[in-house]
Amino acid sequence: MAGRILGTVWIVLVYGFLLAPLVVVAGASLNGGEFLAYVNFPPDRISLDWYFRIPPSQLLSLVHSFALATATMAIAILLGVPAAFGLVRAEFRGKAVVAALMRAPLQIPFAVIGVSFLQFYYVLGDATGLYLQASLPGLLIAHVFAAVPYVIGTVGAVLQRFNRRLEEAALILGASPWSAFRRVTMPVIMPGIYTGGLYAFMLSFTDVPIVLFLAGSDFTTFPVEVFHSFQFDFNPTILASSTLVMIGSLAVMLVAQRALGLDTLLKSGGAGGGR
Repeated sequence: MAGRILGTVWIVLVYGFLLAPLVVVAGASLNGGEFLAYVNFPPDRISLDWYFRIPPSQLLSLVHSFALATATMAIAILLGVPAAFGLVRAEFRGKAVVAALMRAPLQIPFAVIGVSFLQFYYVLGDATGLYLQASLPGLLIAHVFAAVPYVIGTVGAVLQRFNRRLEEAALILGASPWSAFRRVTMPVIMPGIYTGGLYAFMLSFTDVPIVLFLAGSDFTTFPVEVFHSFQFDFNPTILASSTLVMIGSLAVMLVAQRALGLDTLLKSGGAGGGR
């Protein structure tokens, strides 16, 4: 009995520690009344005033972040899934070295990635005339570089547990290689693809260091907009827009859990690292 009580208390403390900052931000965003140059929690008066005052620049940065994260996720899946198949199923000399190189971006801080790509783009521009710094394609390439290892890790984790006799049975029964892949292999590895894609999306959507080095003045993502707002001038509308992002993120996670199941998401989480 005492052990159960202690376990419950411990769980409550852990969840309270994790959720308290989110509750403060969401609660402060509902504070009505005059402008305050600080976070006011609990709110003096419940109001949605700051939600209706969100400036267009914040909404545009949200659109930018969503578009960039979606493109990063799609390209990371297109590159990461074949790479995972190659690393798990192919046998070639230097496979361990290639696998280590594929995982290398997981160990590199985002600030280093941003500086490295910035210098590379300058060198590339001087050599070819194609300058990718301060451009959306250059930022997208850097995000894909950082995101692909997550897709490789999650899909590879599923493939390592995959029973290849299922594919052999489909081929024996007359299915073509493509049909066997589409009807047998793809449904089994989809949880890994979903999870890796979700990692890639979140990585791109929440990134600040890489964007600071590679984004242009005409393309700002939401995390950078928040960073600049808190750095130079606090505005309660940031709390409101951040709360909307939290609600949207929670909705995405609930949909993913409903579609795949929490156990499936956890079992396919084989990225093997992070920051």
